[in-house]
Amino acid sequence: MPARRVDPERVLAALNSQRAALGAKPWDGPAEAGALGAACAAAVLAALDGGGQPQPEALRAAAAYLLGVLADLVPGRAVEVRVPPYAAVQCVAGPRHTRGTPPNVVEMDAVTWVSLAAGRLAWAQAVADGRIRASGPRADISGYLPLPDAPMSWRKSLD
Repeated sequence: MPARRVDPERVLAALNSQRAALGAKPWDGPAEAGALGAACAAAVLAALDGGGQPQPEALRAAAAYLLGVLADLVPGRAVEVRVPPYAAVQCVAGPRHTRGTPPNVVEMDAVTWVSLAAGRLAWAQAVADGRIRASGPRADISGYLPLPDAPMSWRKSLD
């Protein structure tokens, strides 16, 4: 599944909208896709931590960025992780599918995904609450969560 091209201007606008909602100054950091994605994730987490709602475009950018981090961390095509309507990636080494619905699918909403990726929500709790729909023998991706290097860069991005 080819990665979607990220429009940095769109992500920057989403980031600045979320930062404004948080009372933070506009982003003046790097304008490359990875930095903007990490900053969006940080801003969305700050909104969630403050009891607020994330801005839809910032949530979209954060979810897509974090799915990309997962796919880079755990390359493969055995499991499809979906965060509708925002994005989906294939990851985890093993047998791959070429047609139709893959045998191993994980699906959740964007807030659940961002929370899992950041370690703010446990996989078992999200499954028990029905926030994750996972099917197939390889669909448990809890061993890859939280994403290991992201939280450090997220903390820096709201400075």
